[in-house]
Amino acid sequence: MHQRTAPWSIASATLLLACVLAGLPVDAAKKTSEKAPSLAGARDWPVCRGDALATGISHTTLPARPSLLWKTDLKSGAIEASSVIHGGVIYVGSLEGGLHAVDLATGEEKWKFPAELGFDAPAAYRDGKVYVGDVDGMFYCIDASTGKKLWHHEAKGPIDNSANFYKDNVLVGSQDATLYCLDATTGKLQWKYETDDQIRCAPTVVGNRVFLAGCDGKLHIVDVDKGKAVDEVEIDGPTGTTAAASGDMVYFGTEGGTFYAINWKTAKVVWKFHDARAAQPMRSAAAVTKNVLAFGSRSKRIYGLNPATGEKVWTLPVRGRVDSSPVVVGDRLFIGADDGRLYALKLATGKKSWEYELGGSVSASPAIAAGRLVIGNDKGVLYCFGKKE
Repeated sequence: MHQRTAPWSIASATLLLACVLAGLPVDAAKKTSEKAPSLAGARDWPVCRGDALATGISHTTLPARPSLLWKTDLKSGAIEASSVIHGGVIYVGSLEGGLHAVDLATGEEKWKFPAELGFDAPAAYRDGKVYVGDVDGMFYCIDASTGKKLWHHEAKGPIDNSANFYKDNVLVGSQDATLYCLDATTGKLQWKYETDDQIRCAPTVVGNRVFLAGCDGKLHIVDVDKGKAVDEVEIDGPTGTTAAASGDMVYFGTEGGTFYAINWKTAKVVWKFHDARAAQPMRSAAAVTKNVLAFGSRSKRIYGLNPATGEKVWTLPVRGRVDSSPVVVGDRLFIGADDGRLYALKLATGKKSWEYELGGSVSASPAIAAGRLVIGNDKGVLYCFGKKE
């Protein structure tokens, strides 16, 4: 899920490296087509969870104690959407103003694309275009250089989360319970897949499979070439959380406070984690590494679990609900919270190593690329951290 406060709820070498880091078989990468999916390199963060697999892993570096490089008041309502970064430009939506293109180096606004009801969904970048859906259900393709609309597609419900890509198509879900597959160049509908309730998560793509953790209490496994269901797995209730994929596994939490690990090839639950003492909705998407997967909870806790067994490795209580999703940089993770703070934790132990008061509640997740961390708060202020020259 992009980390809003919901009502309830580039080349082949790079692709190969990303698959190895995620534990994905190399053959699965070849099946996606000659056009690689969006992947997080050291300099870019093109989709809300960094890559098509939604791993939440950044390949850049940050100093031990990042410095505030700049902050910009966008003066356009709360920033609940996570940012994306490409080519030294940040693309981020606000609830009352529109989609903003902001210079990563200076914080100066380059252009703004207006929307009457605003954006709480993260954008997605590909091939000189920015794709984003708004609260009114309009999905836009925008020229990344000029902010000019190239095309739009109208859904029948709000769009809460980021798009993803497969071959020459863009995938986006809506509260109208539909996943749309559109031609990324023209916006022409290729197919649509309907579920029994709202879709609030971003679609996660592995090979020619897309995963949707749904408000209908199911994990949907869909063939992206055909737009048809391959299988589905019953879960304990609704969720709008984006599934993180690693190898044969997908990971996500639910409104019922249960965190699932599901083998998508067998469509079987491998393990479940449920903290009975603090069973609150989980709207934070997981960051997944070989040894630890981490996520936040509305129980005011951040968890680190063993991805193989679901055993709790560590827990860190904080002073507010955690809808923000963590991003891993090296041996640390960065995450925001409703207590207005941005935290850095040691990935192995959950020990807090740094924090910064952002002056407002934080439900957006960090975007980390090119040695910079970018995050917004509910006051409409966008912050950029890194190493001072």
